[in-house]
Amino acid sequence: MDIRIAPVTPANSALVTALRLAPEQMDFVASNAASLREAKSDRDARPRVIMAGDRIVGFLMYDAPQDDDEARIYRFMIDRASQGKGYGKAALREVLREIGGLGHIRHVSICYEPENEAARQLYRTAGFVEEGLDEDGEMIADLVLPRDGR
Repeated sequence: MDIRIAPVTPANSALVTALRLAPEQMDFVASNAASLREAKSDRDARPRVIMAGDRIVGFLMYDAPQDDDEARIYRFMIDRASQGKGYGKAALREVLREIGGLGHIRHVSICYEPENEAARQLYRTAGFVEEGLDEDGEMIADLVLPRDGR
């Protein structure tokens, strides 16, 4: 499966904002347009497109501040037309590889709505361990990276 992640650029940002979730998933994640606006004012934000071949099938965003050993994935979505094909699992593997390659990150956290069972299963399968709810009622899960960064 040819899945990779790449930076969001002015040339692909309109395609990112055109991605859609299924109606029942709309409350699970902020819109991509809002995320891209947020990224412009947050120097630590790293917005990424999820590519399947030459098609954009999803979007994610994380931060990995230089002065911290924790990265946070705080946006992750696959377009509704591309769900159920393994793209989410492959994209999660790619972003974890990218984060591990930074060298200073020892663990990765992710937050999701507790009702989002698909997200829970995806992150659990990748090795994330649920730690409990945050102040906004979202589940926090953590993954300790292997020492070699992969």
